[in-house]
Amino acid sequence: MQKRLAVKLNRVVEPWFPERRVFLKSDTDTRFIRLRPVTQLAAYTVGGTVLCWAILASAIVVMDSLGAGSYREQAKRDLETYSERLDALADQRDARADEALAAQERFNAALVQISSMQSELLASETRRLELETGIEVIQSTLRDTMKDREAARDQLATLEAEMADENRMPATAAGDGAPTELLAEALDRTARERDQIRADAAQALIRADDLERELDLLQDRNDQIFRQIEEAMSISVEPLDKMFRAAGLPPERLIDQVRRGYSGQGGPLTPLSFSTRGEQPSPDEIRANRALQQMDQLNLYRIAASKAPFASPVKDAFRFTSGYGYRRDPKTGGRRMHKGVDFAASSGTPIYATGEGVVTEAGWSSGYGRMVVVRHDFGIETRYAHMSKIRAKVGQRVSRGDRIGDMGASGRVTGVHLHYEVRVNGAPVNPMTYIKAAKNVF
Repeated sequence: MQKRLAVKLNRVVEPWFPERRVFLKSDTDTRFIRLRPVTQLAAYTVGGTVLCWAILASAIVVMDSLGAGSYREQAKRDLETYSERLDALADQRDARADEALAAQERFNAALVQISSMQSELLASETRRLELETGIEVIQSTLRDTMKDREAARDQLATLEAEMADENRMPATAAGDGAPTELLAEALDRTARERDQIRADAAQALIRADDLERELDLLQDRNDQIFRQIEEAMSISVEPLDKMFRAAGLPPERLIDQVRRGYSGQGGPLTPLSFSTRGEQPSPDEIRANRALQQMDQLNLYRIAASKAPFASPVKDAFRFTSGYGYRRDPKTGGRRMHKGVDFAASSGTPIYATGEGVVTEAGWSSGYGRMVVVRHDFGIETRYAHMSKIRAKVGQRVSRGDRIGDMGASGRVTGVHLHYEVRVNGAPVNPMTYIKAAKNVF
């Protein structure tokens, strides 16, 4: 059966591949090899396949070479674009730092101005009370003068009646002219006193009008000072409130916690009180107390902001090499959670605390290498890993901007950088939320 199939197949292929014989001749013998049509077809098929494979493989190699060159050029262009972008970001960061410094200076100047306005306000209130007291004294004097004037008028009327009665009486003696002279002198004296009383009353009325105008001017000045203080408080508190809310920290809860920790009383922020008779406070006193309460709230905001990590741990030139979230592990290549952000710079670059707190760890910590951990208020903790040198001790209290170490490559790293983490109640959060929230405040 197989032979018949082979014979038929040879007959079909023979027109294209006729049977051939290859002779092999030696000195003593001659042999030949018969190449049937099917054998020739198989040989041609194998040879063609090998040739096509070689051509295809060569084309793939050539295209890979061309593609690799294009990829390198594209990678080079991307690198240049990335470098330009990093330079632009560095310029923007420097500009934001300058703006933050200017904002801090304006903030301090506003506080100085508010303190000066507060002193002026207190002086104005004291002067206003003195003027009110002076007006009351003048009004009392004016009332007494009016009473004296009425008494003098009554006395004058009595003397005139007595003089009229005496004029109707006949003269009896040479000495009868004496009472008339006494009466004339009394009338003259009474008239002078009356004129003096009238002059004093007119002067008192003029003085009262002057004091009223001065009091109105003083009230306008107080209103202007109050408006400036209220505007300054609004401008100062609003950025801090936005900063806390952008970081996901409820300002009301933080302020309550700070108030409980700073509960001592006294000092310049006590309520104003100018009355010792138990009277209700005036509108100016209520307004002044409201301004002092706003100043106290601003002070609480500043205390809370100093205790939270609202700053960048690196102030020198750097570049972000890895953000917060899932990424490809640089060591194993697997997908892993990156719980912080990486700042790359030269070895020895200073690392600074981002907020007030207490150092709880300062030493070697497995894959973190040399690490410093700072515990802040409000359940916040910051971690600074892969240092080359640690400059803080456990139990040390640090403030924002204190140098706590130098950048290095200790632990599980691929190069020199700082791994910076922020944790709230033990859970990691994105540190850039805090850094960006304070961008225009500090």
